[in-house]
Amino acid sequence: MSDFEDHSDIGPSDSGASLTYPMQCSALRKNGFVMLKGRPCKIVEMSTSKTGKHGHAKVHMVGIDIFSNKKYEDICPSTHNMDVPNVKREDYQLTDISDDSYVTLMSDAGEIREDLKVPEGDLGNQLRSDFDNGKDLLCTVLKSCGEECIIAIKTNTALDK
Repeated sequence: MSDFEDHSDIGPSDSGASLTYPMQCSALRKNGFVMLKGRPCKIVEMSTSKTGKHGHAKVHMVGIDIFSNKKYEDICPSTHNMDVPNVKREDYQLTDISDDSYVTLMSDAGEIREDLKVPEGDLGNQLRSDFDNGKDLLCTVLKSCGEECIIAIKTNTALDK
């Protein structure tokens, strides 16, 4: 028997891409993304205090969770690193809504996915209403930190011609 074991039973793994990457606090900008309290957030407010007694300017950040719309705040020395989530945005054509509120979406490449639900609240109501009225819709899906959801819809004018 050799010193090397057979590892062919190990399942598939992801691409190895990290969910976040570090960025210096002073380099973050309003409307950018940052991890606050372990959640991916869009920065809506930022202010920097002057250098204090211990030599660090502090950055005060307010962010809105990109999935739950909850508000989070944090204060960090401007020279420290903060985690920035890898956020991917993709448009899909809406082809159907099932009885249990799952949407059927088609990518530009023609791939079908049926793993997302109609969003809660006004956006979900608008999506259902427009779909029931026979409009061709594009759904914008945001993906970050292992979560995905529909964050916007728009009428697909390219299909109406």
